[in-house]
Amino acid sequence: MPDSFDIFVAERIDRLLRYATALTCDPHLAQDVVQEVLLRAQSRWGRIGALDAPDLYVKRMVTNEYLSWRRKRAARDITSAHSTLEAIGPSGGDPAVRHAEREAMRIRIATLPRKQRAAIVLRYYEDSTDAEIAEVLGCSAGTVRSHISRALGTLRAAADLTVTEVLS
Repeated sequence: MPDSFDIFVAERIDRLLRYATALTCDPHLAQDVVQEVLLRAQSRWGRIGALDAPDLYVKRMVTNEYLSWRRKRAARDITSAHSTLEAIGPSGGDPAVRHAEREAMRIRIATLPRKQRAAIVLRYYEDSTDAEIAEVLGCSAGTVRSHISRALGTLRAAADLTVTEVLS
């Protein structure tokens, strides 16, 4: 069993860290979250490893750790460094424009309520389906669609406000 856990971690640690970084907007907090989750998962690996999708279960553990009350204060402190998120995103075009757009979007996403932020990251960063997001967040697919709809509305309103301010 320990060998299968080591293999699981070796194959998925980068993806778990990228997911946690996108979720928390802080690479240091992301490392803490993933480390705590993997420590708990290792002690329960006999049960978790036997599941049909242990990676979804561990992703849900990461999400729950992020959403937990112990992380509320830390999650509000959004780091201004974006090099980690930039390094894991696609490249192309003018770096200055890409940097400004990513920074603006990161700031807008960071203002979303925690579950909406998690749903947006799972949908558009992790490319998860409604059912997968529902499993990770522990809610129904309808609630997932509601979280995403509200989050996108907030992001659109923030983008419209920014454009209006620039034009004024």
